[in-house]
Amino acid sequence: MRGRRLPRRRPPLPAKLACAAAGALASLAAAPAAPGRIAWLVAIALPAAGFFAPDAWAERAARRRHRRLIAALPDALDLLAIGSAAGRGPVTGLSEIAAAGSGPLVEELRAVVAEVECGRPLARALAGLRERVPGGEVATLCASIERSRRLGSPLAEQLRRQAMSLRRDQRRATEEHAARAAPKIQLVVALILVPSVLLTIAAALLANADVLLSGF
Repeated sequence: MRGRRLPRRRPPLPAKLACAAAGALASLAAAPAAPGRIAWLVAIALPAAGFFAPDAWAERAARRRHRRLIAALPDALDLLAIGSAAGRGPVTGLSEIAAAGSGPLVEELRAVVAEVECGRPLARALAGLRERVPGGEVATLCASIERSRRLGSPLAEQLRRQAMSLRRDQRRATEEHAARAAPKIQLVVALILVPSVLLTIAAALLANADVLLSGF
């Protein structure tokens, strides 16, 4: 996945122009309030930001969809492995998964099954899947299916190994995310909670200062 841009639908030009117009309207209110020459910067930056905002939103949506797709892949691999061990072909396994679930991965598998049912060779349908979903995870799945179809190698064991590898990578990513979150929580505690407790204690001391100082 790294080093490759995720495929995404480009926002239509009318939508981008509408966002730019909204940014221009916002600049009419914000620019006069800006000091000095910054007003010109605000007047130019807000429409430009509005014009490129749909692209940023589409990029973010594509990344979120890709994460959901990869997260659902290990379970799909297990189901394909079970079907392959039972003697069913890969297209049958893909169609069963596509018919029973929902989400980005199911949508892509439905497209593959629909292409095969319309007469497109499985190899070309899998090549189209690799183009739509970049990254090594889906490419490995497609390569395993194609290798099994051409060479007759056992597919179930390959799919199980890939599912285990993906789950291991996902678990490692979760652990790394949790490790990065700990310093952020400590920073929040140090900058917000601790000062608020100290202020509460100081307020209580000030409120009872006459009682505390009465003995002196």
